[in-house]
Amino acid sequence: MRHRQIAVVGAGMAAARFTAQLLARDPGAAVTLFGDEPHAPYNRALLADVLTGRYQADAIGLPAPEHPGVHVRTGVEVTAVDTAAHTLELADGSFAAYDTLVMATGSNPVLPPIRNLHCTSNTGEGGELKQGVHAFRTLEDCARLAEAVPGATRAVVVGGGILGVSAARALAALGLPVEIVHQAPYLMERHLDEEGGAALHRALAGLGVAVYPENRAKSVGGTDRAEGVVLANGYRLDADLVVLACGVRPRVGLARAAGLDVRTGIVVDDTLATSAPDVYAIGDCTEHAGLVHGLAGPAWEQADVLAAHLSGADAAYRGSRVFARLTAGPVEIAAFGEVDALPGTADVIRLADPTRGSYKKLVLRGDRLVGGILVGDLATVGALTHAYERDEPVPEDPLHLLITQGAPQ
Repeated sequence: MRHRQIAVVGAGMAAARFTAQLLARDPGAAVTLFGDEPHAPYNRALLADVLTGRYQADAIGLPAPEHPGVHVRTGVEVTAVDTAAHTLELADGSFAAYDTLVMATGSNPVLPPIRNLHCTSNTGEGGELKQGVHAFRTLEDCARLAEAVPGATRAVVVGGGILGVSAARALAALGLPVEIVHQAPYLMERHLDEEGGAALHRALAGLGVAVYPENRAKSVGGTDRAEGVVLANGYRLDADLVVLACGVRPRVGLARAAGLDVRTGIVVDDTLATSAPDVYAIGDCTEHAGLVHGLAGPAWEQADVLAAHLSGADAAYRGSRVFARLTAGPVEIAAFGEVDALPGTADVIRLADPTRGSYKKLVLRGDRLVGGILVGDLATVGALTHAYERDEPVPEDPLHLLITQGAPQ
């Protein structure tokens, strides 16, 4: 009996999760993952820990199901999708047929509009980055950065989101003086409020990381090698190592060329189906109900729903409760939900302890927790996320949710 052939374009975290969940429900499934990286699926969230040496590169690999129906083809780029013929064209000119296709193409790092990022002989967007300038998205990026660190004297990280903070902390742990240039008024503005950003700023300062908020990198100095970063106000930061951490953008080129409905991401419905028959999408590349998440949690939830749906269950994806967490040595952060609710629309509780470098905030609507921030002390994060994700009523005295001794188990 021929099993349905499921092809997954992408071999990242969402693809690995989907495959494991599908096999748990349908042991007879036949799945092939096509990954253009040379590595088997790995946990991208741990790249900074690979950079510092806390983990070896092979230690962050995701468990691959040992199953005769699963094939992971690494280093294989899919160059075209024919949704009518149900075939994939590969970079070597060969073709692969599918019955069901899952697009899990992930996202690409955003290269900011900074002058002189590329070598003088490669000025286009696809050209080679100037020596000393690094993206930080893949294991290859991590390996190149680790190789460059011993010969570097100063580093500038462009971007103060989760990735930028993580990269800056890792470089500081390796002994480099580090500066972050960030356009927003405070760090991690997508997840923190102003007070939380200030607490994070202080924590990084304690590690020797300088932060330049409300500043924009204008250009990279040097001809073929980075010698510094010039800010829009004319101030120059000397550096021979520049890390670009300006966010990510869904990889949708393949989907768009195949005729799928694409806006910012590949548009999917509640079953994760795209506009083409037998084609689904999950993870960073997707757009559901107008939202692109770009985080591991929503990607895994989408993978779970799709695995259930393709196994015949009545499953639907209704969106995700977004949760961001960074545990980078002494810099610990967790944030979720509505951290900036308008005055009068919710009750807010704050606890700040500058001497210990901690800041905590709860946002409540009635007896429900709708948002929260923890910086510097994650002792109660389990209880908070449990209440938030399950939409459970909080105690009459919610302050206990911020105090370790009173946190419910």
